[in-house]
Amino acid sequence: MTMVVDADTHISESEAMWSLIDPAMYARRPVLVKVPTDTLYGKRNAFWLIDGQIVPKPAGRGGSVLITPSAAEFQAARTDINQGVRELTDVSSRLADMDRLGIDVQVVYPTLFLVYLTDDVELEITLCRAYNRWLGRAWEQAKDRIRWVAIPPLRSVAASIEEMRWARENGAVGLFFRGVERDRTLDDPYFFPIYEEAERLDLPICIHTGSGSPAISQVFTFERSSAFSQGRLLPVMAFHSLVSNRIPEQFPRLRIGFIEAAAGWVPHVLHALRRGGRFPAGKDGPALFRDYRLFVACEADEDIPYLARFIGEEHMLIGSDFGHNDPSDEPELVRTMHGREDLSERLMDRILGENARVFYGV
Repeated sequence: MTMVVDADTHISESEAMWSLIDPAMYARRPVLVKVPTDTLYGKRNAFWLIDGQIVPKPAGRGGSVLITPSAAEFQAARTDINQGVRELTDVSSRLADMDRLGIDVQVVYPTLFLVYLTDDVELEITLCRAYNRWLGRAWEQAKDRIRWVAIPPLRSVAASIEEMRWARENGAVGLFFRGVERDRTLDDPYFFPIYEEAERLDLPICIHTGSGSPAISQVFTFERSSAFSQGRLLPVMAFHSLVSNRIPEQFPRLRIGFIEAAAGWVPHVLHALRRGGRFPAGKDGPALFRDYRLFVACEADEDIPYLARFIGEEHMLIGSDFGHNDPSDEPELVRTMHGREDLSERLMDRILGENARVFYGV
């Protein structure tokens, strides 16, 4: 069987990460805050204080629920993987868990940065640098088995390019984007210098679910909407805007992935593009994904053979979301996939490894 690449895993950002913040900005580092469990937030009672706001905000408009910080009461009872594994303070134990699960390589995405953190550009740069340096250390300890997606401080193009270059030399295999970044959609020419440098560095754009737009998030409460509207739908919106405006044609070597939003939306959006007269001529179904170098992360309980008719077998990935939930959404991803009787061995190998190796350049 081919090398198994878990295309979407996560870290729980820890207090230790903030020790890497630039000394001049250390006074503005995220600070751990805890409250009693008899408040509105219940056992989700630990937060990061960042730029005068608590993150996550587990109730109310613009709310979110994250597994960071680990000090929250609801995290204390976890039985799936230990805190050091989740926080990447115990890299050797994470590698042992990967061995147990039959995973050769994990690609790590952030958790805290799934939500929009600050309007302060300098603070954003500082937070991204600390995160990237932490993941660079983990990659070095893991000897290439843990790869990671770098966070560019997108409010500054110059700082983003600087971080991208450092990250490329320190184990990064992609660049983290949310489907909308503050008040910009991803077809905005503002991002073009970043796409151009990503193309030069051979770093794909990894559009992950996340609440990147405060204006959109503020419409919804987590209690009533979960993260569906302000997070899970944003990569779908990004796909539509990038394809309908032919952005991949301007960057002919750039790969773009849509991560943790499932894949069942693809037929619907392709239909919407056609019906709206926005579909690129001559690029029907898999040809679009091939020519535009688009990849989509499916989920293990989806109708994968049906979706492959639209996406193509060579452009589907899969991830376990390791680290997030207890248990993980796919605690035995490899076993679950091999338990399916509707997938050929060739398609299985592609989804579990080959396609991710192409997308991430692993």
